[in-house]
Amino acid sequence: MASKKSEGGVLDTLKTVVYALLLAGLIRTLFFQPFYIPSGSMKPTLLVGDFLFVNKFAYGYSAESCPLGLCPFDGRIWFTEPKRGDIVVFAHPANGTDYIKRLIGLPGDTIQMQGGRLIINGEMLPLAPAETFEEIYEDQQATRPQCANGTVSLGAICQKEQFVETLPNGVEHMVLNIADRSSDNTPVYTVPDEHYFFMGDNRDNSIDSRFFNRMQISEFRTSLSGPPAFNGGGVGFVHRDLLIGKANLVVLSAAGTSLFKPWNWRLDRFFEWVE
Repeated sequence: MASKKSEGGVLDTLKTVVYALLLAGLIRTLFFQPFYIPSGSMKPTLLVGDFLFVNKFAYGYSAESCPLGLCPFDGRIWFTEPKRGDIVVFAHPANGTDYIKRLIGLPGDTIQMQGGRLIINGEMLPLAPAETFEEIYEDQQATRPQCANGTVSLGAICQKEQFVETLPNGVEHMVLNIADRSSDNTPVYTVPDEHYFFMGDNRDNSIDSRFFNRMQISEFRTSLSGPPAFNGGGVGFVHRDLLIGKANLVVLSAAGTSLFKPWNWRLDRFFEWVE
């Protein structure tokens, strides 16, 4: 009797574990996906060490909605057009890695950078100076921040110029400037149908749609007014089927090298909405 009860208890435990895993998989596939910020390309909006949830039903579902891109259908179902200014997680067009950037250009838009200023459909966007962005120069995961105030020592203050940029639909967000760089000036990009143009808020430290890889340069030659910046990891235009979801909520955040060191937690960022 005891043996049978023991076997029944083990079986019930296994069933509970299996059901819990299936439920967790269903939630991750259909509703929310956790995402960890590993780089500084979205500063000051998102910081290295932010752990957030991504709303996966915001734009409908594609093959990329499932882990490893294994959803058994083509195209996109229940599609809702993303809005300019959304912070979006998408699969990199060349290697499938999950990226997170701000949506700048919609299908049919022309996009250009001149002197570090963003031009959409021929209109230069308003850019207002804001308080200088400051952070400690220290290890942030596998990197250290880039600074506009020259070479600084560990533990010193790292500064960047900060501005408020206003998109054509009225969305305001912060952008950073570190230095004059080649990516501050680009050809005119014409966003193709069913594609989007993304940029990081930390403009001088972001590999985004301003950069193309060789395959994309060949594919989208007619959408470019001149040679774009080349980078092996270039994002270029992103097809709508590669969209994974919209960043919604920072749940946890930690400075330093690990999320699992409570003394580094940024408590003021816990449960902060992403805008």
